[in-house]
Amino acid sequence: MRLYRIALWTTVPIVLPLLAAPAGVTAARAVRDTTPEGPLSGWRPEAAATQPVGPAVDAAAPFPALGAASVALPRMVPRPAVVSRAQWRADETKRDPHAHYAGGVRAVFIHHTDTPNGYDCADVPRTLRNLYTGQTRDQSWGDLGYNFLVDKCGTIYEGRAGGADRPVVGSHTLGFNQGTTGIAAIGTFGPGTPVPAAMEHAIAALAAWKLGLGGVDPAGKVRLTSTNGKSRYAKGTSAEFDAISGHRDGFATNCPGEALFARLPAIRALAASLQGRLSPRTPSGTRFAVSLGSARRGGE
Repeated sequence: MRLYRIALWTTVPIVLPLLAAPAGVTAARAVRDTTPEGPLSGWRPEAAATQPVGPAVDAAAPFPALGAASVALPRMVPRPAVVSRAQWRADETKRDPHAHYAGGVRAVFIHHTDTPNGYDCADVPRTLRNLYTGQTRDQSWGDLGYNFLVDKCGTIYEGRAGGADRPVVGSHTLGFNQGTTGIAAIGTFGPGTPVPAAMEHAIAALAAWKLGLGGVDPAGKVRLTSTNGKSRYAKGTSAEFDAISGHRDGFATNCPGEALFARLPAIRALAASLQGRLSPRTPSGTRFAVSLGSARRGGE
């Protein structure tokens, strides 16, 4: 009798380790959407969880073969230079002492400050202090509403306190402050107003870095859930947004102005390029030749 050997092949799933978050960064339980619904001073911040967070998992994404979970891996984009609050001399006694955090940043909302465009970039720290006073004293937002601000020279400034590299919850887009970052262009960008190339590039570089920490494609789409019925969507409603959206996409406003809003497709494409993503189409008018501006002005 002749014996035959039968090879039995088994499929062994490969487990990829998740990347841990930077040391000292912890996940925070969801907090209420921040002002303009109400002042931060009346809130009790939630206790932070003790476990570090890894890359965000998109539960709506399809699962690959072998049943492994789909994980959005970070896109390691260099952090652009950011002028700190200490450098522009923010008075920390004016703000709410507690920062609030989301689990990560899934989208960016672009704003303009609706202030004059004829400023000297050396005077921007004074402008920031005036905005800071207005948003803490007059609007009772507890701090600057925006997470970051960018001037026409391409300098990026830290806005709301809590750590530029952390998912700080701001007060920039009513109903959609959770899990998003607000970037404000300093100036007013109504119809026909040129958007400085240095400003545009700095916004794209900042968005590419912040979204890259969670593996989010700047040229892609995300789903966000409204936390306030005064936004464009009823509270609890899930809506699809561009990963880089304008303020008007989430709230009834003209912000960030017609001119800057029209530049968002180019900003998305540039941010995706900075993340190393290949896009089959590049919106016309995208200005890739502009170099990153350095933050060399920290005060007056």
